[in-house]
Amino acid sequence: MSATLDLDEAERTRILAKAAIFAPPPALLDDGRRDLVGMSRAELAEAVASIGEAPFRAKQIWHWIYHQGVTDFAAMANIAKPMREKLAAHFVIGRPGIAADQLSADQTRKMLFRFRDNEAVETVYIPDVTEDRGAVCISSQVGCTLSCRFCHTGTQRLTRNLSAAEIVGQFMAMRDAYGEWPSPKGDTPRLLSTIVLMGMGEPLYNYENVAAAMKIIMDGEGIGLSRRRITLSTSGVVPMMDRCGAELGVNLAVSLHAVRDQVRDVIVPLNRKYNIAELIAACRRYPAASNARRITFEYVMLKGINDSEADAHELVRLIEGIPAKVNLIPFNPWPGSTYETSSGNAIHRFAAIVMNAGYAAPVRTPRGRDILAACGQLKSTLAPS
Repeated sequence: MSATLDLDEAERTRILAKAAIFAPPPALLDDGRRDLVGMSRAELAEAVASIGEAPFRAKQIWHWIYHQGVTDFAAMANIAKPMREKLAAHFVIGRPGIAADQLSADQTRKMLFRFRDNEAVETVYIPDVTEDRGAVCISSQVGCTLSCRFCHTGTQRLTRNLSAAEIVGQFMAMRDAYGEWPSPKGDTPRLLSTIVLMGMGEPLYNYENVAAAMKIIMDGEGIGLSRRRITLSTSGVVPMMDRCGAELGVNLAVSLHAVRDQVRDVIVPLNRKYNIAELIAACRRYPAASNARRITFEYVMLKGINDSEADAHELVRLIEGIPAKVNLIPFNPWPGSTYETSSGNAIHRFAAIVMNAGYAAPVRTPRGRDILAACGQLKSTLAPS
């Protein structure tokens, strides 16, 4: 057991070292000012102290940035004007630039956010079809290394990881667009009610920045989004799953997509490193999983590849005993894709087998297909300006 733990720790160290190679640029403007967005509370206090102000002022600034959503120090009414001017001389409250903004016929909204170095990612708001709320699908990397065969993002090479500021900034910019400031408190309904880390990139290959961003978003004195309203999706970076569950405790979604290694090795190449048995074992250990907070297994339905009744029975066998639900996702085509979505009959037969075994198996209705905003369709396609 000790040897296994040592191997896991060594692999985590390797993953974090590789993440450093793709580190984002410093949150620094050409004029030397630093971006306060993305700093932890301690880092914000240090930044305030660096310009000769009392560290306790950081609490006030935190409130203005993350609860009120201001982008101008002049709006911080309970801070004296000389200090506001000093803050403006040394810092900014950043947002990503909006390079494109598209609205689907079903009201799904996709934004292409461009950062200071002209790299870009796509972020999607998916409104609920019956209630006045919705999910923000956030990206964690520019491009991706996983090369999942059915995913458009997988055709875009990894350029770099996103910083905590760039990850938080996607959510804040979406809230700007929908006017959801100040942050709703307690049980007050939220229009942007949940976050799904299911956009571009593999979140667990950028764990440190993703974790820092989620801690900011979950902070009760700022944005205050509960960990129960955040879902992190991974293709199966097994060594980081335990740490994610222990430190963040957010909901887990696993991009499974196949139940046999020989198939998953092809469509999710990460499986060659962490196979299905290892992945399912990590799911069984996931600290935040319970009957009240089930692990979601995502399963894209590919015609003739992974959609047989035998596949459905094997899926039930694999996840037996795990508090889980299965999201069945009809394949969403994209330019150059070679796969086809399973037939409606095949999908419903598959779902019936899973449901008869006692697991929820909703078939996801495609959202935003007409603007390439559906699951597996994201790619930052605009050329840098």
